[in-house]
Amino acid sequence: MSRSNRFLCQQAYAWLFLGFLCYALPWSVFAAEPATLLRIQGSNTIGARLAPALVAGLFERQGFTRVRIEPAGDNEQRVLAEDRLGRTLQVSIAAHGSGTGFAALQDGSADLAASSRPIKDAEAAALLGLGDLRGAEAEQVIAIDGLAIIVHPDNPLRALTTAQLAAVFAGEVRDWAELGGRPGAIVLYARDDRSGTFDTFRELVLAAHGKVLDGGALRFESSDLLSDGVSRDPGGIGFIGLPYVRSSKALAIADGESRPMLPSAALIATEDYPLSRRLFIYMPPATASEWPRALVRFAHSPAGQALVAEAGFIPQTVQAVRVEPGAEMPEAYRRLADEARRLSVNFRFQEGNAELDNKARRDVERVLDYLRRHDKLRHQAVLVSFGDPKSDPARAALLSKLRAMAVRRELARGGVIFREVTGLGEQMPVAANSADEGRMRNRRVEVWVY
Repeated sequence: MSRSNRFLCQQAYAWLFLGFLCYALPWSVFAAEPATLLRIQGSNTIGARLAPALVAGLFERQGFTRVRIEPAGDNEQRVLAEDRLGRTLQVSIAAHGSGTGFAALQDGSADLAASSRPIKDAEAAALLGLGDLRGAEAEQVIAIDGLAIIVHPDNPLRALTTAQLAAVFAGEVRDWAELGGRPGAIVLYARDDRSGTFDTFRELVLAAHGKVLDGGALRFESSDLLSDGVSRDPGGIGFIGLPYVRSSKALAIADGESRPMLPSAALIATEDYPLSRRLFIYMPPATASEWPRALVRFAHSPAGQALVAEAGFIPQTVQAVRVEPGAEMPEAYRRLADEARRLSVNFRFQEGNAELDNKARRDVERVLDYLRRHDKLRHQAVLVSFGDPKSDPARAALLSKLRAMAVRRELARGGVIFREVTGLGEQMPVAANSADEGRMRNRRVEVWVY
């Protein structure tokens, strides 16, 4: 056979072999696009760093290899990995604002909604076909964040009240000299309308004082870009999630009769800091498959909460924290601060009753675990209950007592025998009582240990 004929025969055999492979092997082997396990949409605060880190951590926990995070567009990423069979898998994450997450659940383009504020009434109603999105299975608090008020590093101002903040961002105060700072025009930096960060600021600051955002504010979809802009602008002021303070300077904030508080880890963990907030994943119970559930379980695990801390947010890990006694404290509380340590969790309640909210139900297990591990189940723990002023003082006192008893009952089921249960009523507010959000913050039960 001639050389040219042998060459032609070899080519024919090669094409026949390739055809056999295409016929015999599944098309997925040749597919360029990896299999999508999970789609997450919503909050930029969560989606920029925390969600990719949690997904990557879950992949590694599952034993996947070549785990990596890649950009997939503006404020979009995908987390890729290879399973034991060598298949490439991915989770897509789009971070365009909390509201977009609920819209994506509704149109079926997402499996989980990431949100830096609670679901709204209209959103919950629109998604009823997917189950109760306010239920304990659907609403998952994965981290705590503080909304930091940031200024240029050289700005001499140290603290503001929420009333002053509202006036500034409404455009009613336009020069730093009006706030006790150096003369100069104030430049407003704000997140965009789809952002949960903006929703939180609007609710806790603007709406609480009957204000709306000034139309001249500079608006940003990206938290990083907003923070970097303020750090370069001597007249700038903005609001941002805690991990995005970056090179800017955070101010101490006071609300109502509360003392000014910096966004410290301890004050945010207990949600005492006036602009603290919860970070949520919403998982529709009617449609959730194994991968959404696996990610939620991992987010709540010690490994998941360690990643929360690495991302710059506040984990829900319970710790005992020393509280500096202060002259403004009631005598009983000051004595407690002298002798005991406060746990880094507050139990909070649903509106108008003594029912624990969804986060508090998980916090019961976290506190029980801490007390068991540190041998403090018997006569070492104290509950301190706070309320808010009401037109009916007797009802306020009753609700405060019922809330303390609700926490006591839940922890007693785990074997806790309390040293003392006490109520301090409306004393030591952490927020203004003029708005629902502030009153809910003031309704709390603290846990202290000796």
